[in-house]
Amino acid sequence: MSDKNTIKDKKSLSQQKNINSRRKFLSQAAATTAVVATGGAVANNLPPNVPEWQKHLGKPVNSNPYGQPSKYESSVRRLRVPWLTPDSIASISFTPLAEITGMISPNGLAFERDHGGLPTIDPKQHRLMIHGLVEKPIILTMDDIKRFPNVSRIHFIECPANSAMEWKGPQVGRLQFTHGMTNCCEWTGVPLKYILEEVGVKPAGKWLLVEGADSASMSRSIPMEKAMDDTLVVFGQNGEALRPEQGYPLRLLTPGWEGNTSIKWLRRIEVTAEPSYQREETSKYTDLLNPRDPKRKDLIGKAYLFSWIMEAKAIITFPCPEKPLKEHGKYVINGLAWTGTGKIKHVDVSFDGGITWKEAELNGLVLDKCWTRFSIPFEWNGEEVLLQSRATGEDGYVQPTLKQLREARGVASIYHNNAIHTWRINKNGEVESVQV
Repeated sequence: MSDKNTIKDKKSLSQQKNINSRRKFLSQAAATTAVVATGGAVANNLPPNVPEWQKHLGKPVNSNPYGQPSKYESSVRRLRVPWLTPDSIASISFTPLAEITGMISPNGLAFERDHGGLPTIDPKQHRLMIHGLVEKPIILTMDDIKRFPNVSRIHFIECPANSAMEWKGPQVGRLQFTHGMTNCCEWTGVPLKYILEEVGVKPAGKWLLVEGADSASMSRSIPMEKAMDDTLVVFGQNGEALRPEQGYPLRLLTPGWEGNTSIKWLRRIEVTAEPSYQREETSKYTDLLNPRDPKRKDLIGKAYLFSWIMEAKAIITFPCPEKPLKEHGKYVINGLAWTGTGKIKHVDVSFDGGITWKEAELNGLVLDKCWTRFSIPFEWNGEEVLLQSRATGEDGYVQPTLKQLREARGVASIYHNNAIHTWRINKNGEVESVQV
């Protein structure tokens, strides 16, 4: 072989190695890009390739007799704030609002608030006692209760301490923690008025003392007007039995009112002439006043008692700290609104911290005392944005600013913080909670 041919062969081999090297680099780069773009997906599963799971049979029918979420959704769950309560017995977990795609909270994600831990109750041994100022005191089994005419209604429940950590300033960095003490479900049960009509309330009976079967004997006073209006004795949630965290096997539901009036694990209803002034409506769940408005200084040191109604409130669920913006361009802002006085009339959205407002579209069903979804288109060019949402109820009540709320009540309160909330979209697309 001549030197000339040897040189030619070496050059050809070198070129081939370079070509193979470039191909390998491009192939690795494409695979890396695919992995980054899909959060770890194997490039071979991406179009135009046939994905691996399409090449073989899947699991048999009924592999999970009670359906479970996909393993890829394992991060979607209720969470606690460990420092919020002294222990995990009298504590709370929060609904991941950023992951809720409709107006219904999945049973496994509905927030949980317990005052004495989670009891395990055998429904065959559970009873509902009704006594006091009634003609016929009665003890009902679960079967007895289900023989009454029942209804299904969609309503929200909100703990009055929802957003409590934000009274004095931004405290937590997730939507789940600022607004997650709420859920919205389809509840199935018996209108309480049917049961009260069965036992015969005496003329002097104006109030109810309702008590749960948990170790805290959680109890509240309910006026007769509410009991005879829309209050339900509930045994079903979203088409199945109540979850233990939601009061299995029986709970009260007082639509639109403070969540803890919807007593879980309901075991006793006493008809009384006056409110019973239980612990959870005197030392707790009252609104201590320290208004900044000088015209209201006579209220300093006093407290609102029986402030049952959960006022109008709206919150943007996308974007939010858990769901930042990843690139410039067009988006749809989504959110939830609700009011304890009836239906949401409209929701306005501000992109400049409340200076100007645009009306959002209400999406889907607009029901009484129920979550209502809203949306509005938005194009982000990389500038800083101060996002707010403001709900108005059909009664004309308008969600207040934080300044208005503090002027009326100060910052000594814990409960009923329904102030307009502000998300700041930073120039890098990340979202944080701020107050303006």
